Order: sequence, then structure tokens, then C-alpha cells
Amino acid sequence: MASSKSKRNASDSKTSGNRTVYQEFGTSNDAAVERPIQELPPNQQDLRVQASRKGRKGKTVTVISGFQSSPETLTKLLKQLKGQCGSGGTVKDNTIEIQGNHTDKLVQIMIKLGYKAKVSGG
Repeated sequence: MASSKSKRNASDSKTSGNRTVYQEFGTSNDAAVERPIQELPPNQQDLRVQASRKGRKGKTVTVISGFQSSPETLTKLLKQLKGQCGSGGTVKDNTIEIQGNHTDKLVQIMIKLGYKAKVSGG
């Protein structure tokens, strides 16, 4: 009788091959966790422009935060700002980072584009 039980268990394990035994956290529902960002017109967005040197090995970077736009819009805006400042930059976590201290210039440019922008920090 003991041998019949072992045969049954072996055949059950062969048929249940689609059972999840181990799964990493966050690998299956990445798309469900992301929330769409509500795109606001420029005149309804309050932006903060500040120069920062933290975590950048002493290099100054101008950070523009407070955007409520899609990543595509931020990428287009970044390209325009990089051209007008004559420096590099990137989009990170819904903020724009421009290399160098361009706070005053960027505030003027953002106001001309219709955004509400202020210098924040020092």
C-alpha cells in the first residue's frame, strides 16, 4: 500500500507543473502600480528652480521640480532648455536637471513659456 501512495504523489506533482512556488516582489504588477500623471497646462503648474550640489561630487546642477506633465512633454522641454542654456541635462523622477548654475536664466525662460516659476533655496 505504501508504494501506491508514492506513485500517486509522483503523478500529482507531474500534472501540477503550473503552480507558482516562488515569485519576486514587484515583478508582475509593475504596470498596475504606475498611476497616470494628470497633465496640467503650464499656467497651473507651480515650479521651483534651485541650484544643488548634493550627491554630485561638488558639481552644481540646476533642478526644476513641480512638474505635472507627461515624460514626453518633459523631454521636449528639456531639449529646449539645454539649447538655451548651452549645457547638458536630464529628466529624473518628474524633475529636470540642467548642468551648471542657471537659476535666473531658467526662471525667466519658464515664465516666458507660461509656467509659474520661482527660485527656491539659495
